[in-house]
Amino acid sequence: MAEDAAGYLRPVQTGTVSTEQDALIAATCPGLTQEVDGAGRTDHALWGPFVDMHSGHALDDDLRFAGASGGALSGLAAWLIRSGEVQAVVQIKADPDNPVGNVATISRTRDEVLGAAGSRYAPAAPLSILPDLPDDLQRLAFIGKPCDAAALRAMCARDPELARRFPVILSFFCAGTPSLAGARAVLAALNTAPEQARAFRYRGNGWPGLATVTRADGSTESMSYHDSWGKILSKHVQHRCKICADGTGAAADIVCADAWESDADGYPLFDEAEGCSLIVARTQQGAALLDRAARDGAITLGPFDVPQLTAIQPGQRNRRRALAARLAALRLIGKPVPRYRGLRLLAAARQARPGFLLRNFLGTLRRGLRK
Repeated sequence: MAEDAAGYLRPVQTGTVSTEQDALIAATCPGLTQEVDGAGRTDHALWGPFVDMHSGHALDDDLRFAGASGGALSGLAAWLIRSGEVQAVVQIKADPDNPVGNVATISRTRDEVLGAAGSRYAPAAPLSILPDLPDDLQRLAFIGKPCDAAALRAMCARDPELARRFPVILSFFCAGTPSLAGARAVLAALNTAPEQARAFRYRGNGWPGLATVTRADGSTESMSYHDSWGKILSKHVQHRCKICADGTGAAADIVCADAWESDADGYPLFDEAEGCSLIVARTQQGAALLDRAARDGAITLGPFDVPQLTAIQPGQRNRRRALAARLAALRLIGKPVPRYRGLRLLAAARQARPGFLLRNFLGTLRRGLRK
């Protein structure tokens, strides 16, 4: 994987791809296709299939503080290692050679999980580490974006050995991948040249936490999550993410997200507070792991009002409701679209007003004709 001119990670072909390999790529790449079977579970038109939803947070104060939203995902990762459920966790951490970038890593200890904690709003390819996994690691957990989780799940369905090696798949709600150009724009807004940056946090160290650069001279500068994501990074999200049907990790066992505090109208507030996570068990295995982690004192689990999620996750809600209209516009002008099965796009669209759908249809049509 390498950065392209626009600042996104793209695959670079280094050898011949056989017909069989090409067919496997086509069958497992979530950029092309994704299938979800919600049988036997609650299957929500917006939030996908799940077994249970909770609010909670990591009981390790350091993990809760460093994590983006209550540290539940980091708390679970550390517990999975400590309990012996897995030997290590494949995840993403900051690139030591490019502080705004990401690299795949293997965390074997709680301290390594802590070092990787916090959202990273930049291109990431955690599955790129698969060919280099050490032979001594035969039981691993995986943390990745919803598309990464879908890809791994599809690969495991075709490879029993890989499925045995990755018994636990974790993910998080994702609003799309901004380019590294977006990250550099945040640095510029913080009056910092890329070569001056020694470390960079997109958020965390609080909830939601600040985007903070640490320069080579030790000085720091920060901006709010509202300004970094809302005003800069969200403008650099790639097209494929805008037609994604799964921003909520439908293929994972457990998914975490921000359980935002909300105003009187239910809209999320971004005031600094102690972190609180939405914790979703998507499979029976995920529900059992959550119960054990809570009993062992790794996380708290409390009730969560599922209808509230529609208000506090407006980005996910609107993208899901708009997607059928966006895909229809792209099909009309002959642009490629992913093949989705079992993701209930029409049911989500029926929740939207006609004017909302029309605006998304015409907007996508206009952008598709222009580019």
